[in-house]
Amino acid sequence: MTGKGPHAASDGPEVTAAAMLEGTVPEPVLADVVARLRRAMRRAARTADPDNTLSVAQLELLSCLAEHPGARPSRLAQLLKLAPNSVTTMVTGLRTRDLVTRTSGGGDRRTVALELTAAGREAVDRYQAHNAAILAAALDRVHPAWRHLIAAAIPALAELIGAIDDLAESG
Repeated sequence: MTGKGPHAASDGPEVTAAAMLEGTVPEPVLADVVARLRRAMRRAARTADPDNTLSVAQLELLSCLAEHPGARPSRLAQLLKLAPNSVTTMVTGLRTRDLVTRTSGGGDRRTVALELTAAGREAVDRYQAHNAAILAAALDRVHPAWRHLIAAAIPALAELIGAIDDLAESG
């Protein structure tokens, strides 16, 4: 185990003991930690699945489509907070690779609904399995007290994500 314990210094920005006791979070520190976590997950995912040729954005689009089968490209753009033309470009590439299919949505031929193909579903499953395995292996190397705190923080982080999404939607 390489975890340093709940009171050890880390390689990243430090949060003072007073801030921890008060429950205050220095926003720049939190933003830095979140960005570093995302980068670390991306690096580990590339190492875990070197044959994967899909970008993180493509994998996130496929994952979103798995959660919202039959979604229109405009809905995926809204959910992913991407420009509609970016989603259209990604969908075109994913269709070329036989990961996504387009069907006419309902009675209107101009409306397009998207579905994952079997290969698309497999890509999502592999992405999610690799992410889960990476986190499991990393958590095994973290001090038990930190693991407990990480688990306890999940509901608060989920609420933070919702608050950030609300801010993004309200402009």
